[in-house]
Amino acid sequence: MRIPFPRRLRGRAIPAALAAALGLVLLVPTAFSQAATPLSEGLLCTADANNTFTLSAGSGYVSTPDGNSILMWSYTAAGSPFQLPGPTLCVTAGTPVTVVLRNTLPEATSLVFPGQQHVQANGHPSQPQVSVTGVLTSLSDEAPATNGSVTYTFTAGTPGTYLYSSGSDVAKQQEMGLYGALVVRPPGHPAQASDRADSAFDPGREFLMLLSEVDPDLHLAVERGQPYQVTNTTARYFMINGRSMPDTLAPNNAAWLPAQPYGAMVHIQPTQTQTSPALIRFLNAGPTTYPFHPHGSSERIVNRDGSPVQSAAGVDASTSNFLLNVGPGQSMDAQESWTLEYTADKNPIPPDIKLPQLQDQIVGPGTDTWFSENPYLGGAIGATPTGIVQNNQCGEYYEVAHSHALDQATNYGASFGGMMTLIRIDPPNGCPAP
Repeated sequence: MRIPFPRRLRGRAIPAALAAALGLVLLVPTAFSQAATPLSEGLLCTADANNTFTLSAGSGYVSTPDGNSILMWSYTAAGSPFQLPGPTLCVTAGTPVTVVLRNTLPEATSLVFPGQQHVQANGHPSQPQVSVTGVLTSLSDEAPATNGSVTYTFTAGTPGTYLYSSGSDVAKQQEMGLYGALVVRPPGHPAQASDRADSAFDPGREFLMLLSEVDPDLHLAVERGQPYQVTNTTARYFMINGRSMPDTLAPNNAAWLPAQPYGAMVHIQPTQTQTSPALIRFLNAGPTTYPFHPHGSSERIVNRDGSPVQSAAGVDASTSNFLLNVGPGQSMDAQESWTLEYTADKNPIPPDIKLPQLQDQIVGPGTDTWFSENPYLGGAIGATPTGIVQNNQCGEYYEVAHSHALDQATNYGASFGGMMTLIRIDPPNGCPAP
């Protein structure tokens, strides 16, 4: 049974702007009684029958919730518009992979694939590059500026989640947005995080949390062709999948975020109604550790950096964590589940559990809104008064999930932004179709 979490999201502590933004997303009625469609939420894979991908390194603009527009660099799949982050490449362990990098940027760039062995570049081992004076210029073979290209090949390693990113002038180019996720699946078991059967997850409930940050001053200097001392970098925006809260709640391919196609809201149902737990793939493309924290539940870490969490003897050693410290370049694959013991229509809520009063959940001034804090799913707390906007569709429950370094849960210092999203738990029967 879940105990109601402290009312961190209640009352007038929630800014009205956040409530309005949440309402824009949460009031859209959608049927979720079955596995969620991959077009609206969850991990979006870029896959190819031959595991051959062409990525173009180029520039474009992304938007932030406070109205800013920032020049970014990123990888774009052949024939597709600019996007941040780069496409999520999905392959099967043990299969050959080819990635062709085409460079349209005004400086040389490259790709590195941490965790993948024996990477070849144009047919020879990819290796660090040095200048004639012996200065390291890149961690791998580069594609020259403007129209250069290089082809990388490797055999996909152990199942898990990996970062791919620029190996050239890393402090600058990775900050500019040259990164993406590589998902390696076990052969014959695409709905497992690893080769272990106990890492199974519901294939309709697979999510990516690619964490990063942005210093707009560095990006402005690049846009103007001015020098910038990267040791002075100060992040002002913090992102999940290239978006900041509340944009993280918008669906995949939201029309108003054309260069930021990946949403970040997790959407699950009680484990009794799902075939398996959900899987959340955490990945850090930033320069510092992000302490990611879901309110009201724990997540079981089953994979780290492409390796099952197990003892030397192969015994399960996965851990259930209330906070996940994801270090730079690190990945964690975590199972997310919700145990249901009480529902409004089958079992009464225990008398010692006191649900929040309605007046503690009203947000104002302005249009008042109400978010259910009933973790028992399917019920409501009395009738909603006249003039109150109901932001729950069918008695679903929401948890906040965000970086516990609270400066990272901001948009240029404004709270309830940045590296933050929601976990939505639907009642056992889901929400009815509109």
